[in-house]
Amino acid sequence: MKNTIAVLALSSFFAFTACKKNETAVPATAKAENKISNELMVDSVKVNDSTKITDSLKVNYTSKLLVFPSIKDKKLLDSIYFQNDKIKDFSKAGLQAYLDKEKNNYFTSLKNDNKDWVSDVTYAQNWYSSSHMNLISNTNNYMHIQYVGSGYEGGAHDNYGFSERVFDLKNSKKLELKDITSMPKSNIETILMKNIDKINSGTMDGDGEVKNSEMLLVEKIPASDNFYFDDKNLYFHYSPYEIAAFAAGDITIPVSWEDLKGTLNAEFKERMKIK
Repeated sequence: MKNTIAVLALSSFFAFTACKKNETAVPATAKAENKISNELMVDSVKVNDSTKITDSLKVNYTSKLLVFPSIKDKKLLDSIYFQNDKIKDFSKAGLQAYLDKEKNNYFTSLKNDNKDWVSDVTYAQNWYSSSHMNLISNTNNYMHIQYVGSGYEGGAHDNYGFSERVFDLKNSKKLELKDITSMPKSNIETILMKNIDKINSGTMDGDGEVKNSEMLLVEKIPASDNFYFDDKNLYFHYSPYEIAAFAAGDITIPVSWEDLKGTLNAEFKERMKIK
């Protein structure tokens, strides 16, 4: 039987329900012209379909991509759609066509490859592949997008994972950790270990709540690029198996601005109004 799907290979994308994340009211005429100054325009495209591989096996495919009609910088768009390097047309129609093609390729690959594993499917099963691109916030021209992937293709359980990215729309680039703080990663990793239990994953056993620190699989928690922030903290987000057992689920560890005091980038500190 095929291996369980690689969760964050969001190479197939996106379902779309139209959505907007605007912080101020916009005149209707300005919306129609798509020329809104200092405001992010957001739309989306989606695909949700299923097919039967055999009498016993049904597969569902769901995917969603955000569309940014007001963003024209190709390098920035390439970074936003970093998991889909085949995308060349960033328009709504182009992204919808891409999703439809990815869905068809996924179904075709399962049908064509079934000779090796279809005999293993002896009872009714529903497999799926799901990937979603969600706009979490756009504050002070820092746009936070969360990429979520999940899937099941046999095995004990499904898999899922997250990728967090923040884009600096003012400077048209993906934000790096060095754009926030000059603190060495080794020092940040010490703070991550200290703060591991500040946001519990919600895992329970017969004795009650289980601490994140009790499920760690690593001796050092890496200060990865999978981060985002709000007005109080910088957050590092870890998918299942990344630093802890699957039972721990995904783990988020906060690092406060106070923890990073004296190392914050001056422009970042000013734009985020951190005192």
